Amino acid sequence: MNAAWFLLLLSLHFGVFKIGYGRNASTRPPVVNIGAIFSFDTTVGRVAKIAINEAVKDVNSNLSILQGTKLAVTMQDSNCSGFVGMVEALQYMETDVVAIIGPQCAVVAHIISHVANELQVPLLSFAVTDPTLSSLQFPFFVRTTQSDLYQMTAVAEIVEHYGWKEVIAIFIDDDGGRNGVSALNDKLAERRCRISYKVGIPPDSVANRGAIMDILVKVALMQSRIVVLHVNSMIGFKVFSVANYLGMMGNGYVWIATDWLSSVLDSDSPLPSETMETIQGVLTLRPHTPDSDRKRAFFSRWNKITGGSLGLNTYGLYAYDSVWLLAHALDDFFNQGGIISFSNDSRISSVAGSTLHLDAMSIFDDGMLLLKNILLSNFVGLTGPLKFNTDRSLILPAYDIINVLGTGFRRIGYWSNYSGLSTVSPETLYTRQPNRSSASQKLYSVIWPGETSSKPRGWVFPNNGKQLRIGVPNRASYREFVSRVRGTDFFKGFCIDIFTAAVNLLPYAVPYKFISFGDGRNNPSYTELVNKITTGDFDAVVGDIAIVTNRTKTVDFTQPYISSGLVIVSPFKKQNTGAWAFLRPFSPRMWIVTGSFFLVVGIVVWILEHRINDDFRGPPKHQVITILWFSFSTLFFAHRENTMSTLGRLVLIIWLFVVLIINSSYTASLTSILTVQQLSSPIKGIDSLIKSDEPIGFQVGSFAEHYLSQELNISRSRLVALGSPEAYASALKLGPEKGGVAAVVDERPYIELFLSSQCTFRIVGQEFTKSGWGFAFPRDSPLAVDMSTAILALAENGDLQRIRDKWLLQSTCSLESTEIESNRLHLSSFWGLFLICGIACFIALFIYFLQILRQLRRVPPPESASTGQGSLRSGGLQRFLSLMDEKEDQSKSGQKRRKIEKSLSDNDRDDELGRKPKRRETEMTRSDVNSGN
Repeated sequence: MNAAWFLLLLSLHFGVFKIGYGRNASTRPPVVNIGAIFSFDTTVGRVAKIAINEAVKDVNSNLSILQGTKLAVTMQDSNCSGFVGMVEALQYMETDVVAIIGPQCAVVAHIISHVANELQVPLLSFAVTDPTLSSLQFPFFVRTTQSDLYQMTAVAEIVEHYGWKEVIAIFIDDDGGRNGVSALNDKLAERRCRISYKVGIPPDSVANRGAIMDILVKVALMQSRIVVLHVNSMIGFKVFSVANYLGMMGNGYVWIATDWLSSVLDSDSPLPSETMETIQGVLTLRPHTPDSDRKRAFFSRWNKITGGSLGLNTYGLYAYDSVWLLAHALDDFFNQGGIISFSNDSRISSVAGSTLHLDAMSIFDDGMLLLKNILLSNFVGLTGPLKFNTDRSLILPAYDIINVLGTGFRRIGYWSNYSGLSTVSPETLYTRQPNRSSASQKLYSVIWPGETSSKPRGWVFPNNGKQLRIGVPNRASYREFVSRVRGTDFFKGFCIDIFTAAVNLLPYAVPYKFISFGDGRNNPSYTELVNKITTGDFDAVVGDIAIVTNRTKTVDFTQPYISSGLVIVSPFKKQNTGAWAFLRPFSPRMWIVTGSFFLVVGIVVWILEHRINDDFRGPPKHQVITILWFSFSTLFFAHRENTMSTLGRLVLIIWLFVVLIINSSYTASLTSILTVQQLSSPIKGIDSLIKSDEPIGFQVGSFAEHYLSQELNISRSRLVALGSPEAYASALKLGPEKGGVAAVVDERPYIELFLSSQCTFRIVGQEFTKSGWGFAFPRDSPLAVDMSTAILALAENGDLQRIRDKWLLQSTCSLESTEIESNRLHLSSFWGLFLICGIACFIALFIYFLQILRQLRRVPPPESASTGQGSLRSGGLQRFLSLMDEKEDQSKSGQKRRKIEKSLSDNDRDDELGRKPKRRETEMTRSDVNSGN
């Protein structure tokens, strides 16, 4: 604080101060003066006054702490007035005060902290929780209690634990109230929650029942039903009284009071019955202090002192420990050679002049050393370990969470900065690893306002007479999804029916009105429509709104009511099976390998059977034919040759199994080729579409344009905007060569509806994005959650499917006739087989006729035949027909075959015996001569 501010205050303080002078005391003076500033006529003040006096008595009676030095405390009542607090702080400067216990209120703390900085006198505040009193701005301000930064973190985690998103904050309109609510807003924002409405109440002297009622009437018209009350006890009970009168302490409401209420409950219980009736079901926080023998003994001693008329609260414990903290710091201060000495501030004397007698304003010379020892303190008090972290806050902050019930209250759990919400005491959790998982965040059951154990929803539709402004796209195409009834403000369609059905399932009424977006001649931009929510033009958007990433960053969507995703539709051609369709089941390589294995297996079996099996013996020509016949006859399991060797049978069994598999696979594949409709398209999927340079169509207003250009990096010059299904069909039929498009990319629901009447197009490739359609609401809107629940209920009871069948059932393009037509087999699929069979028959007959003609030439004509030309022709024809009809003498052919075989065997025998052919000829000649004789 600047010198001018000091001069103004000094001139108001009794006119003149006594002249002070700097003096040095002994290392350990007999008495050390300390001050205490707080409000005597408050719950905290009454308890703190007794606690500070008892602490001073205990310190002075304990010779081990200050070794004979006594503490002398002087108390001043600031009544939470900044001006009075400043004057009282200046009064302490006349008495060589080395430290001040207090203040109690943030308003006073902000003012006298400037004095403490200038005069280097530490302030030990046991009750100021304002988080903005930082150590950087006010280095001599030491908070010996917990900061509201932690208390508001606990409130925010309670809100998050129960799934609420918005709260209303009512606070006292002073430094402590405003800064506490600001901390709450920050902590809620970290958890994607927020303060939807906040209102300040004037301090005590101004606040009256009428002003509070005006405030609460506005709160009752709000959407949120979660109220955080951050005030003092005087205003707090007035708020609860008015809220109870207005019916705001009943079902559906949640009231969370900060630690002011727990202090009153600890100190003034039992409260009057009419007061307790107004706070039933309220949650409140209390700074947690671990249980200990010293604490229990002090509580027993406290009851003897007060006679049970005033209970001890947590702030009384903090006040008691603050005195002990100062005593330990002074002991270390003296041990380090510190002395209590004061000197005049030459800056103040030179500015103010001598007429104001500012020499009384003296600086504590070793104040910095005492402050250092205060911050280095480390001992266990009634409130637990007293040790400061690097931010000058007490370590291990924790709170009890209390539920007001009946004539008293009960603890439903704890909050600690170590592990969050828990039903286990923080001291137990400190012995474990910190666990912030959602499963570990637990509280006991709560009795909420209205005497219900069911968790309140936390919000209602605001009862302020306003209707939800719902933006609806005024489409020009695909009007089955959403369309405006001509000449009216009404809308109809699939999306509208889903919305109205979901609203009807909500447990509360939702007044709304549809507002058209778009001119109806062209489809509007859906991105612009969704952005209207963030600008406040619409409260929600209903329609065929795709849930995509860039939209979810600004709004919240409901559960998708229909699946969607981008697909590609393009023209197709029916692929005829063709005359050579029977070759398509196998690739050329497969045909070659299969045929080769037929020959290889035949040769292997011949090798294994040749020596022992007569079926595989004979002339070379016969054996080659046997191999070929045996190999290919296994295809139909029609081989007649028996296998005799074990190895041959093993090979044959395995080969027959392979043939079975090949035959079955061939049959299945050929069946599919001949019976399933085969379609072909130059576009195979999104990859081939990207690689090509052909134009691509998209729907006007759809996010497909942004996705294709930004995500897939397709040039915008290739993208063609199409406004209707008719435009789709026309552009696809024209094709790229005639100014059309090669394919259209759009969302699946649109394409399915398009294909229901356009049977010459098909979806190609896979769906390359996955999304859905939902209704858009502002971020963290609770209505979005309830609507999602309603949409799930529609899906479970079948209404969602019935609405879809009503609007989107395919009817025009019948797919059944197409399937029946594709299942019919035509001659074009088999004429190749017939051709092969015909050629084989022709060749066989040709060879056969050649053989007949050859035999006909060898047979002489009968002698009785006429020699005329006509007779020759008729005779030749008769001989040809008779030769064809004549049965071939199998015995002759058999004899001839046996003669040849015998000759071959004789040759083999002769070779073995080494006989000469000449001897055989001689013998044969002799035999012929003898027979001739």
